[in-house]
Amino acid sequence: MRDVLRRLTDALGRGREQIVCQVVETRGSTPQKAGALMVVDTGGGQAGTLGGGCVEAEVKQKAIRRIGEDGAEIHAFVLDHDYAWADGLICGGKMVIVTEAVRGPAPLAYFARYRRVLDAGEGFTEAVVVDPERAGLPVGTRFLFDHEGTLAASWPADRAPGRLTEHLAALAERPRPGVRGGVAFLPSLPRVRLVIVGAGHVGQGVASLAAQADFEVWVVDDRHQYANAERFPDAARIVVGPIDEVLPALEITPQTYALIVTRGHGHDQEALYHLAPTVAPYVGLIGSRRKIRLIFDSLRQQGIADSALGRVTAPVGFDIGSQTVPEIAISIVAELIARRNLGSQGLAPRAIAADSDPCVPTPAPS
Repeated sequence: MRDVLRRLTDALGRGREQIVCQVVETRGSTPQKAGALMVVDTGGGQAGTLGGGCVEAEVKQKAIRRIGEDGAEIHAFVLDHDYAWADGLICGGKMVIVTEAVRGPAPLAYFARYRRVLDAGEGFTEAVVVDPERAGLPVGTRFLFDHEGTLAASWPADRAPGRLTEHLAALAERPRPGVRGGVAFLPSLPRVRLVIVGAGHVGQGVASLAAQADFEVWVVDDRHQYANAERFPDAARIVVGPIDEVLPALEITPQTYALIVTRGHGHDQEALYHLAPTVAPYVGLIGSRRKIRLIFDSLRQQGIADSALGRVTAPVGFDIGSQTVPEIAISIVAELIARRNLGSQGLAPRAIAADSDPCVPTPAPS
């Protein structure tokens, strides 16, 4: 999404007309969910995706025909039509997509603000009119609310009607997209920061996948030769230094997850000593059950409360029969996504290597 918005605002800033295509409502099984964004330029190039296949191709054709036109248009697709067969989209679902050609300073100001709110990572909700009769506003009218529910931008309207805010759900409730009062509400939950303690093979694999899944990745290690931008190009921050000095100084918030994948039991224990008592809603520790039991026993002797240790997810990763480092990374990131998207119900500790020690079947660095 950030790349799509960057390309959109850059093009608008250069005076180039763009066509914004956005999924505003879905029902049943669909290749993309509400909020997905695609931008098409006048030459047919695109950024972002609506799920590919025939739906995306048809929307793109319709979008290009709107070049130079004013106002938005709604398109609905039921994915059990004959045209969907060739692309394997017989999902039985429904997608509603709004398209609009945009140009000039007004949409540039709106999407530039959208980009800044997205980059802040605190979450927001976009509201898009899809039923003008119920909403009393033109199709495609957009409102952007920040993480506190305050109107941050609107276009083309200059203010949000009071009845609109009545339907706005607090992000703390983890709302899902939905249409209320003729308006599609598209929440984006706060971005989760993932602190990976350990810059070895597993940490590197997790960092790459987690960044693609829109986690803000921080990497902590005491070795410059491993914790560097060359090995972690997608990391938002890399902190090099002794664990017992670095971790106490890090800001750990309720939007911070921590994953401990260092090269040794001693480092794991040191990291868990500092992270288990924090407010981080997810603290994960890689390793065998025997290793984890020994570390927990030692930390209890150091005064770490059972309540803090009881919050630790260990071993980490969903049980998918992982053997290689990429497989282990996939199992861990899948668990992180489940925790983020489903809350605590998405967390059920599963050993990726339940009885082996060490659990990473690769030579150092690990």
